[in-house]
Amino acid sequence: MINRKPAVAGQFYSSNPDTLKQELDSLFAKAKHPKFKNIRAVISPHAGYVFSGKVAASSFNQLDISVKYKNIFLIGTSHHLNLNGASIYNRGNYDTPFGEVKVNLEIANKLIDNYSVFEYNINAHKNEHSNEVQLPFLQYKLDYEFCIIPIIIGSNSIDTIKIIAEALRPYFTSENLFVISTDFSHYPDYENAQTNDKRTADAIISNSPEIFIKTINENKYKKIQGLVTSICGWSATLTLLYLTENNQNIKYNIVDYQNSGDSFFGNKNKVVGYYSIAIEDLEQISDSEFKLSEEEKIILLDLARNTINQYVTNRKFPEIDSTILTPNLKTKCGVFVTLHKNNQLRGCIGRFGESTELYKVVQQMAISAATEDNRFPIVEKSEIEEIEIEISVLTPMKKIESLDELEMGKHGIYIKKGISSGTYLPQVAEQVNWTKEEFISHCSKNKAGIGEDGWKTADLYTYEAIIFSEKK
Repeated sequence: MINRKPAVAGQFYSSNPDTLKQELDSLFAKAKHPKFKNIRAVISPHAGYVFSGKVAASSFNQLDISVKYKNIFLIGTSHHLNLNGASIYNRGNYDTPFGEVKVNLEIANKLIDNYSVFEYNINAHKNEHSNEVQLPFLQYKLDYEFCIIPIIIGSNSIDTIKIIAEALRPYFTSENLFVISTDFSHYPDYENAQTNDKRTADAIISNSPEIFIKTINENKYKKIQGLVTSICGWSATLTLLYLTENNQNIKYNIVDYQNSGDSFFGNKNKVVGYYSIAIEDLEQISDSEFKLSEEEKIILLDLARNTINQYVTNRKFPEIDSTILTPNLKTKCGVFVTLHKNNQLRGCIGRFGESTELYKVVQQMAISAATEDNRFPIVEKSEIEEIEIEISVLTPMKKIESLDELEMGKHGIYIKKGISSGTYLPQVAEQVNWTKEEFISHCSKNKAGIGEDGWKTADLYTYEAIIFSEKK
């Protein structure tokens, strides 16, 4: 057993741990802030840190440090040799300037023993930088000892890549993280790189292997001057796409982009492109992984009250102290704001979807509840102090096929048929003494407007709500 020694320390990044830490301090300070939740995978570049380090830091900055991944699968494409499949390092651990990173030898050996597409080839790892350069970012970001499974793909066969993906599928779970190492276009000029890289990235976030393969082939035929490849880690990226295709709960998100021409050390005549992409598991969010602290709830309630007060008084939005905005408050999700006066409903407006950050949706729905609910007159300045505010933060919707999947009191229901739709929040079940069938029939008739039995031929979705109020 022998540890794999760094091949590009002192070239792609500093070999001195103190200098390397300072380098990463600077890169993470410039990186995109945490924006996404329940990360199952990231796509990160692997060039020298002066060129791609800020984009790579943006990828790893999306990781929730409170989540302790059981294993981290590092998947790169070989820059040096061809293989019949992929090589897994199972001869020891990985060394970096920050110290040793453990390889999960049990999983590495199991994959090699059970699948002919995997082998150990020292030459696949010895001088390969694609996985190595990711490790200092992980060591810097994560405050616990993690295990890796370092995989280098050396095959150009799509059928082989499909087999690799199937072999890895049992490990593509919420307890593990997949890190896909790749740069994008190599050596076109600055403007052509931007255009070409966007096409490739758009194909990736479609979560379709077929669209991805078609796009990188089309890029080839465009005869872009200087373009050698649209994405050097295409086989590693395709492996991930085969793992995620047809999974409606997986969402690809672009986090950051730049190319080497944006670096002080680069030029714009011949560049390499770099994307940061974060892959979310929406099912984990819908299963109530998303939570708000008591402090965050108070911030949102105060924000809703101040917004109503200022808007009703002088038609202005209050200024927000950005330092109080946590990653949770910047998460994109749906919200309903409900107003009560003397224990009677005084307004309720909400919105589904994930197009706007939570704190902004709370502001918008607070104003709408006070001024746009057609069932009630506009809230007057004189009654603001008498109003109690309740906020329902909605988790992403999950399509259901049977009422057996609807849990009264826990789930809200959303019914959609054509252009007609309607919803009941989860708390409605606590206010009425309806059966499950009555609950959905009333929503179908009174909210969606498609009749008591209209729900039987409509699309049904459930969601959960984090409900909190000034009163409680």
